[in-house]
This record gives sequence, C-alpha cells and structure tokens, in this order.
Amino acid sequence: MNRPMVWLAPLVLLVVAAPLSNAFGGNPPAGNAAFTADDFDWRDTMPYLLTAAGLPEDEGLKTILENSKPLRIYVAGEVRADCELGNDRCDSGRKDYSQDSEVTRRIDGIIREGLRHQHKSAFVDFAFGPRPFVFSQILALRSDKRQDAYLVLQFADNAYTAAQVQAKYGAPFDTDIFGRSSVYKYRVVNARYAGRAVFEIDPVDGAVMKVAISVKVKRRQRHSM
Repeated sequence: MNRPMVWLAPLVLLVVAAPLSNAFGGNPPAGNAAFTADDFDWRDTMPYLLTAAGLPEDEGLKTILENSKPLRIYVAGEVRADCELGNDRCDSGRKDYSQDSEVTRRIDGIIREGLRHQHKSAFVDFAFGPRPFVFSQILALRSDKRQDAYLVLQFADNAYTAAQVQAKYGAPFDTDIFGRSSVYKYRVVNARYAGRAVFEIDPVDGAVMKVAISVKVKRRQRHSM
C-alpha cells in the first residue's frame, strides 16, 4: 500500500452520507489485449458488492477485491511478466500452475498486507504500480456496522472523460458540485438493494478522476442474508 486512503476519504464520505435511491467482473482479456476505461462497467460490480455486504467485514473485502475486474487484469499483467519457465518464485511450467490461481493468490496477499480497520470500517487501499494502466488506485471498504459495501477507483490521468461516461451510461440521474469537482450520479434499485455510482470529474477539462460505487442492502432483506 503505497499511499493512505486520505485522498479517497471525501468521496467515500459523500457516498456514505448520501441516501441511496432508484439501477462478476469478468476475466482478464486474452494475451496482451489492452484494457480501457470503457471496458469497465460499474453495474457489473453489483452482484459481488451485494454478496460482500452480507459477509463479515474481512470476508466482504476479500470478495470485493478477488472479483474486481480492474484489479484482476492488472495483477494478471504482473503474473504474465513474472511467471516464467524455471522461475523459482513463480514457475509457469509447474503442472499445478494456473494463471487465475496465481492472480487470486497475489490479490489475497494484497489484502493481508493492506487490511486496515478505521472509523468503524474495514478497508484495503491499494495503489497500482508504475506500469501503464487505466486506473491508478483502488479502495474496497466494508462497514463494520451496516450491510453496505464500497468500491472506489481512481482513474489514471486522461483515461476517461465525462463525455464517455454519458455515452456509456446515459445522462446521470443527478449532478452536484463536490469541492472543486463536478459529480455525476447513477443508480440501480431493485427489491434487494440500492446501488449507486458517483463519478468525480474535473470541471476544467472533463477528465474523470474517481468513481465510487456502493451497495446498500434494503432493510427488509437483512434478516434473510
């Protein structure tokens, strides 16, 4: 964990404080296919965030990060670079070797090293390394007291624009100003949960800086989870 979660705290607090209302990550692409910001869809996170919201805090974080498409793709790139025939630490020639299993093993290591408990929440805040990637940081957060779960991703510079967000998801159901940033809000609601995605955007150049995704289990469902 190279940087603390302070840079993410304001947006997470915005999502936690705002009431939610009316809305499996997938496998890494084959070979060296490029992963773009548009390949990520916040709505795909809903199933595993919902599962995480019903689990104990640490197990919930593991569910979020093991199923996060961006994190799996990034770690898969590291695995492809590291795991070579005859490598004592990561020998891709072993009979029991599996890239998918190695990715999961490394993500579990990220969780063990980065797990923190603070402000009645458990979280893992992980900065992606220097290798070019569409995201620069990821935060998974699970409330200690409530059945809700959060995934926050910081975009790399100029990786995504407000125009691309609207082209993919349509017009937001609400917009706001948060500090010096513009905010686009999207939502999904059904009988079991309410989900929200909040995109934080630089109003000067329209670059997307962060997206905070949350799931809150509806009250009447909590006893059956």
